[in-house]
Amino acid sequence: MPRVNVAVGVVRDSVGRVLVARRKDDVHQGGLWEFPGGKLEQAEDAKQALGRELYEELNISTISSSPLINITYNYSDLEVRLHVREVSEFSGEPVGQEGQLLKWVALDELNNYPFPAANKPIITAILLGREYAIIGGSNAREILLQLDNVAAQGVKLVQIRVKNLDEQSAEQ
Repeated sequence: MPRVNVAVGVVRDSVGRVLVARRKDDVHQGGLWEFPGGKLEQAEDAKQALGRELYEELNISTISSSPLINITYNYSDLEVRLHVREVSEFSGEPVGQEGQLLKWVALDELNNYPFPAANKPIITAILLGREYAIIGGSNAREILLQLDNVAAQGVKLVQIRVKNLDEQSAEQ
């Protein structure tokens, strides 16, 4: 099965929306929406490839980006390895240089767009946010109270550290 390495950018605007592009109908996963990017070339790393691809495809220059997630996904005809970077700063105004439709999408609307299956973990990573709470305790009641508190604050990701939780407390 052929394998392809792809640099992918989660490009955010000043109000937190992300840029998506509609794939041309005549390509693999055609007609679906995707995060911009493209194949790594020989001797390129993901950061270099993403900078090149965003300039070639969208006419924007990446000023700052950082790793978000790496994904390996097997389609029936192709294995893709996505090297996803979050682009926090860029210059220029995105324009589809290859005729592709571009759209700025609010995070809470991302699931309304059909994406390739390999892109689903990217959406999950974006929606989880960058921060998470760490809570802990020695009994289930204490942990659940803390969990309610952080949930009320809108925290979407929580790490629970348990100290000497006995089996009976864990089952409650």
